Amino acid sequence: MFSNKENFKQAFLQKLEMMCGKSFGESTKRDQFSTLGNMVREYISTEWINTNECYRTSKGKQVYYFSIEFLLGRLLYHNLLNLGIEDVVKDGLKDLGIDLCALEEIESDAGLGNGGLGRLAACFMDSLASLNLPGHGCGIRYKHGLFEQKIVDGYQVELPEQWLRHGHVWEVRREDLAVKVPFWGSVDCKEENGELLFRHIDAETITAVPYDMPIVGYKTETVNTLRLWNAEPSAYPVHKDILKYKRDTELVSEFLYPDDTHDEGKILRLKQQYFLVSASLQSIILSYKKQHQCLHAFHEHISIHINDTHPVLAIPELMRILLDEEGMGWDEAWHITVNTISYTNHTTLSEALEKWPVRIFQPLLPRIYMIVDEINERFCQHLWEKYPGEWKRIESMAIIAQDQVKMAHLALVGSYSVNGVAALHTDILKKREMNSFYQIFPGKFNNKTNGITHRRWLLKANPLLASLISEGIGDDWIWEPNKLIQLRKYEEDRSFLQQLFQVKQQNKTRLASRIKEKTGLVVDTASIFDIHVKRLHAYKRQLLNILHVMYLYNRLKEDSSFQMHPRTFIFGAKASPGYYYAKKIIKLINTVADKVNEDVMTKEKLKVVFLENYRVSSAEEVFPAADISEQISTASKEASGTGNMKFMMNGALTVGTLDGANVEMMEKVGSDHLFIFGLTAEKVMEYEQQGGYHSLDYYHHDKRIRQVVDQLINGFFSDVDGEFEPIVDSLLMENDQYFVLRDFDSYVNIQKQAERTYENQDQWLKMSLRNIAASGYFSSDRTIREYAEDIWKIKSI
Repeated sequence: MFSNKENFKQAFLQKLEMMCGKSFGESTKRDQFSTLGNMVREYISTEWINTNECYRTSKGKQVYYFSIEFLLGRLLYHNLLNLGIEDVVKDGLKDLGIDLCALEEIESDAGLGNGGLGRLAACFMDSLASLNLPGHGCGIRYKHGLFEQKIVDGYQVELPEQWLRHGHVWEVRREDLAVKVPFWGSVDCKEENGELLFRHIDAETITAVPYDMPIVGYKTETVNTLRLWNAEPSAYPVHKDILKYKRDTELVSEFLYPDDTHDEGKILRLKQQYFLVSASLQSIILSYKKQHQCLHAFHEHISIHINDTHPVLAIPELMRILLDEEGMGWDEAWHITVNTISYTNHTTLSEALEKWPVRIFQPLLPRIYMIVDEINERFCQHLWEKYPGEWKRIESMAIIAQDQVKMAHLALVGSYSVNGVAALHTDILKKREMNSFYQIFPGKFNNKTNGITHRRWLLKANPLLASLISEGIGDDWIWEPNKLIQLRKYEEDRSFLQQLFQVKQQNKTRLASRIKEKTGLVVDTASIFDIHVKRLHAYKRQLLNILHVMYLYNRLKEDSSFQMHPRTFIFGAKASPGYYYAKKIIKLINTVADKVNEDVMTKEKLKVVFLENYRVSSAEEVFPAADISEQISTASKEASGTGNMKFMMNGALTVGTLDGANVEMMEKVGSDHLFIFGLTAEKVMEYEQQGGYHSLDYYHHDKRIRQVVDQLINGFFSDVDGEFEPIVDSLLMENDQYFVLRDFDSYVNIQKQAERTYENQDQWLKMSLRNIAASGYFSSDRTIREYAEDIWKIKSI
């Protein structure tokens, strides 16, 4: 039906009438989108079935990627592109008077993630399928995802994300594969034939129903599976409040990251994590047993990867299945478990390493707690033999200590591979954050620098640039992104560089019209588009950026001789609902925007835009339009970043610290092709360990800093009495944990340098081209090949 546009048109019209029960003339855009989506999914089905059959018969090793987030974005155009049928569909629809781009707008972003963690998982799924590797995803089908962000009077307001309101055309419900997941209750222990047997009794069970989504490889016959679990009531428990049980059950797959400031939220998050791993492992083992008699060689056929600490309960859950259901002894079960599970760490922030109070963990997961307790006892015994008498060291490394279960410690002990996500991050894990574990398990630690799928972030998001690249070097780069390096031959080619400039201007015009449509604000496409989009967190230092904007505004107002190139500062970020400090920064950005954008004296030079409800589909318009990429986290705090790579691949120049993957980006492109400022990771860690930083000194000795900090509380902004006092307190009274004031001067200077460079267009375009040429290394295809070869030991089928 997709062989040519005439066949497609005929099939489309027939399908629409069958599905919608109305003529084409009466159909809505949503009818047309649903019709096309269903046609594409049916087109995929044959290869999806064939892929699964191939995996079953080949009996090669497969990997299952467990992640609490999968930030997929819209899939219609992405699937058309990967299937190689976008031109036929686009032309056929055009004949019918339908704009494919308009249909794409109908699709909601799947609300299954928050930030880089979830987007990385989505990029990895794309690369696994495109490289014909047997790899599947396991996640949760959140009914409302994170939240839909509205900005009301400058404040973030959270609304339920209604991405499933009209169903989801890409998913297939597999009720026949539903499993039960138990909570609460108690453990019955009895001896039989000299062996202890454990049974979880009086449990409250939840039914986990899988919804499968096809993950289509780029122009291959491989279609892998993303399995998302939906929480539904099992048989209603006797003597229980049925309505409360139904509500408690459905909450498990309702929202991503429920607020865990109170016990109720903690219980729900822990429930979600066990729900994900228990359902997924049961499903994997059911499938495995159809091909293999027993689980003694499970680890030789299956690799399970846990993306950060959220799915760490896979370790005790696999132990439980092997011990209680398969009747194995501890040593064999432990050998299989440790050799099945690999773990990626995504943070150097100790507060982000999950810990659960025993008082919550033990009653909710009684059998799992017993197993974790036993793992801890055996590990501590091992430590005691290695470090006799060193109680403090043993306590600091224990999995259960001070009435808390430490998930990162469980991951380190119960897996065969632990990787960081950038060279600097892995180095910090080995030398500082996890040094005591590195001393015991040096062979487990390795680095896998993150990557992004260049097919979505360049080929799909920036077709103008992709087309220019293919004209210049052919299209082999789509399969082998390292070939982008061939673009360097055009560094002195003024005609090619001018075409590169035109591409950027067209992308800026597209974003400018979107900004006008959404905010009513008119931005100058000749201005520098300086863009800062990512999760809102203090360490990512959106605060440093907006204080610099305030400084520029002050200069423009007070110094008539001050000259600057017009600049449009664009922010996009969501703050976690319970993260009040981050929400204050959103309010500050919007307050500054109101003041700056309405000032007749400065608005030709300076604009500030906050993009509401930033998500994957808006990111696809933002990255191609950026001139400057803000990657200004406090050095040593950002594990890797992937936004930095997307900007680089789209020709933006980085203003950044030597943090995360910025370090490797600098190595690949050369230090004179980005703008580096601020403290090094070593200096930050030295300050943290030995002291010596006093933020008040910077406040008192730098009048620029004093002015912008004072403006937060001195009435400079009207109608915000006391609003920004927590920000001032964090900078002055709490000694500025993320060194915003320490790096302020360095940041102002590097921004001046970036602006001067921009005004030399030839130099800027050469630097931009050099960044695109060097970005191939940061494709997730390279990352996934490294995981496949070094960690999972899986092969292309």
